Amino acid sequence: MTDIRAAPGTIYSVRYGDQCLEFSWRPRALAGSKARIHVYPNGQVEVETPVSACLTDAKKALLKRARWVTRHLREIEERNAAVLERQYVSGETVFYMGRRYTLKVIRSDAEQHVKMLRGQLRVTTHDTGPLAVKALLVGWYRGRAEEVFARRLSSVSAPLSWVDKTPPWAMREMKTQWGSCSPRGTILLNPHLVKTPTRCMDYVILHELCHLKEHNHSNEFYRLLKRNMPDWEDVKARLDGMSELYLNA
Repeated sequence: MTDIRAAPGTIYSVRYGDQCLEFSWRPRALAGSKARIHVYPNGQVEVETPVSACLTDAKKALLKRARWVTRHLREIEERNAAVLERQYVSGETVFYMGRRYTLKVIRSDAEQHVKMLRGQLRVTTHDTGPLAVKALLVGWYRGRAEEVFARRLSSVSAPLSWVDKTPPWAMREMKTQWGSCSPRGTILLNPHLVKTPTRCMDYVILHELCHLKEHNHSNEFYRLLKRNMPDWEDVKARLDGMSELYLNA
């Protein structure tokens, strides 16, 4: 009986003790390479295998790392439990470029704006309801992200031998990714990324720029990434560890 191949969008599962581990499965266009397991900040598990692998191979790869996967899933659950749903009221903590700021909501019939001042992110508005305050914050973050991402893209891409000029880019909110690179070479960045430290932004940008040369997560891709950011794994771990807080806005 022929084993099935990966189908986009399908969720598979495997038993591990008394647990049922659900995962998505994605082939990687590099024959002979090892399987890679990804646990994303939202708790999604992805198994990435060579194109020649079948579902049985994907399940075996996940089971080999099941202890590591379940530990990360448990840590995500614990972090999520500690993250309170935002009310968009004065006193809440918000982030910008890795720094914590205190949200201050100020009612004013005369003006409406968002400003950083003395450790506060001040939202001045005639409508202090949570939806209105959130909308103003989202707009402010997108405006700052457009400026910051343009600078970081230029800075990170400048020393890369395979990048002749800053590639086209855009912003898109994504639930499981900080960035992506389209087949045509357009870099997509999650606007929430502007809340993270500059080093984390640079890691995500470099990751996507490496895809301009290596279009999959091959061994050569990771060698390229490490050559240009030797500590990328530490930076990624730092970003993953705070993702729930950065995305909770």
